[in-house]
Amino acid sequence: MGKKLKHISPELQEFIKKQALFFVGTAAEEGRVNISPKGIDTFRVLDENKIIWLNLTGSGNETAAHLLKNNRMTILFCAFEGKPLILRLYGEAKIYHTRDKEFDKYLDFFPKTAGSRQIIEMNVDLVQTSCGFAVPFMDFKEDRTTLNTWAEKQGEEKIENYWREKNSQSIDGFETKIFEE
Repeated sequence: MGKKLKHISPELQEFIKKQALFFVGTAAEEGRVNISPKGIDTFRVLDENKIIWLNLTGSGNETAAHLLKNNRMTILFCAFEGKPLILRLYGEAKIYHTRDKEFDKYLDFFPKTAGSRQIIEMNVDLVQTSCGFAVPFMDFKEDRTTLNTWAEKQGEEKIENYWREKNSQSIDGFETKIFEE
């Protein structure tokens, strides 16, 4: 059944590369817990204990707000085809905004994507697998292009205005510091 591991094994790294969807979980000490589905080509394993993912513009910015309050993060992958598996990565994360040198350092790991908002780096301190026997089979058809099309149409200035309006605070009123130095 389930196993606890200290690092992301080569087999699990291969599993991650094949996934079209992952979930990110964060929480501040108070307020709501956030779980966000993430797709497109936005996740990279840098080594057996470090991952990065590209956070795209969205209707909220809960992950950023939560990480400023509490840097714990959990990432979840589910096998929707093939051998059943649930994979959780636990650790502490840092968020890099477009103004940070680390953002530029990591951006080349991903395809150029309009609306790229932040890059999250996580040091993984626990890897957990579990059976996934109850996870349904689902076929991946294709990535949605809606977000990319929308972001490209907006352009940088309108995207920044959107960030000011929709991404500067969490739903609990926590600051995301998307524009602060």
